[in-house]
Amino acid sequence: MPIHTLPIEVIHLIAAGEVIDSLGAVVRELCENAIDAGATRITVSLFPDRWRIRVADNGSGIELADLQQAATAHSTSKIDDRDDLFHITSLGFRGEALHSLAQLANLEIYSRPRHSCDGWHLVYNHQGEVVRQQEVAIAPGTAIDVADLFGDWEARREGLPNLNCQLRQVQTVIYHLALCHPHVNWTIEQQHRPWFQIIGAKTTQQIIPQILPKVRVDDLHHVEITARPLNQLQERLELELQQAQATSQTYRAIAAPKLSAAPEAESKIQLTLGLPDRCHRHRLDWVKVAVNGRIVRAPELEQTIVSGLARTLPRDRYPVCFLHLQIPPHYIDWNRHPAKVEIYLQQVEYWQAQVAQALDRALNLQAETDDDDRSSRIGKLLAVAEQQGAYHIPQRSITNTNDGDGLGLLELRAVGQVLNTYIIAEHADGLWLVEQHIAHERVLYEQIVSAWQLLPLEPPIILSHLSERQIEQLQQIEITIDPFGEGLWAIRTAPAPLLMREDLAAAITELSQGGDLQAAQVAVACRCAIRNGTSLSLPEMQSLLDRWQRTRNPRTCPHGRPIYLAFKESSLARSFRRHWVIGKSHGI
Repeated sequence: MPIHTLPIEVIHLIAAGEVIDSLGAVVRELCENAIDAGATRITVSLFPDRWRIRVADNGSGIELADLQQAATAHSTSKIDDRDDLFHITSLGFRGEALHSLAQLANLEIYSRPRHSCDGWHLVYNHQGEVVRQQEVAIAPGTAIDVADLFGDWEARREGLPNLNCQLRQVQTVIYHLALCHPHVNWTIEQQHRPWFQIIGAKTTQQIIPQILPKVRVDDLHHVEITARPLNQLQERLELELQQAQATSQTYRAIAAPKLSAAPEAESKIQLTLGLPDRCHRHRLDWVKVAVNGRIVRAPELEQTIVSGLARTLPRDRYPVCFLHLQIPPHYIDWNRHPAKVEIYLQQVEYWQAQVAQALDRALNLQAETDDDDRSSRIGKLLAVAEQQGAYHIPQRSITNTNDGDGLGLLELRAVGQVLNTYIIAEHADGLWLVEQHIAHERVLYEQIVSAWQLLPLEPPIILSHLSERQIEQLQQIEITIDPFGEGLWAIRTAPAPLLMREDLAAAITELSQGGDLQAAQVAVACRCAIRNGTSLSLPEMQSLLDRWQRTRNPRTCPHGRPIYLAFKESSLARSFRRHWVIGKSHGI
């Protein structure tokens, strides 16, 4: 067959098949349009046996003139010209969704703008043209009905997974949208029966427990950081280049970065992290990254999260983490995948550094207690109580100490030791039990990682009966080992923390048993840490508590075991029934 131009209807069908390929794709496109319209309530009704989907929202609604054009090819209110393609601020922008749905199904739209008393019902043909229009009485918002999807494409229906798999895909689509837009309330129905519901919240910390029932709100921590605009960083870099290369005009012209003329908006990074001592999963299926309101595949950022949580989780366990980057649109190119799940992201290394900073903040012990907020609320309550009564309560400020490096430390005061194993620490919010061995192990591990050093042994340690695999293992972690006779081996270097230990030979033998350099560092830290059963003085306990708090990942040891157990004062009060009225508790 000679080369020829395809008919326009075939071109539209091919494009429609790329945009709409399943029930989940229909739900995604319609719900994204609803969110763009400012909806705070979205109802999705599914009728899988009839290949029908209805999405209703309370958004801004659509004017009649816009409704008449909404399903025509490449019609959108989101962009105007080619420059707008690189400044996308909405979820939908290509103008493909409604026209594709008209091509592949029977499309009807009900809509009423918020400021109008007139609602309209329009029916479209497969070219996106209006074939019926009538005025109807509806609430402000929009409802879009898609029926008989792929009715003329039986091969497409037969090639799709079974309906149960497609419903799971629909559920995933809605979960992802709920994570990115936590303020939206979702009601999902199937065959006129309730399926599931997601109640809107302020942050994703309240959304994840509705998606993962075994996860509690207290198992998660939500942090937000504001990243410095990149053009400010570029200005600083240019200044440094000018100072360093003041005599080289040519070099400066080539190396100095180009600056944006307009001031750039600040970027916001939101991170909801499952605390590693409480929340983790068997599979690496819950590290999710979103950019400007849509979950995308971002391998570099996902790897940053997984690497940042290394040696904080138990063996073969993986984190629960949702990362949302809200960044200037010109750093993103969405035109990489029809479903907009893959993007081109500029300055990836910069965003990786910002994500690592957010992880450090989320893992910090100070993050668990919002002391400033709690102090403010308690102060207000006491002030109101004093105004109503004839008494005065001396207010106790809940503050954090500072170690001189700008790192806020919790006010933990060592008060004793239980079974020569657990340190009892008093805190403004209750008391903590800290397991001394693994707390010290965390301290030593981070010190060893930051300053790993092998020192010469004089005289060398002589080991016997080492297998070939053990020798290779010691060589892999760069310990110097030489033959010293038949069946004997001389160990000439060893990790610095082990150098003065009496059990050095046993420690080297343990290192030869297997594992990479990181595993060797963990083993050294574990062997050198304070043993359980060791009696400590109060100053020694306090010193350990302070050093432990300064670590980057103070919640778990390098093996993933929780280091401390917190007892809040409110829990203690309930246990001892301190909320009872004194008179009634004595039978008066």
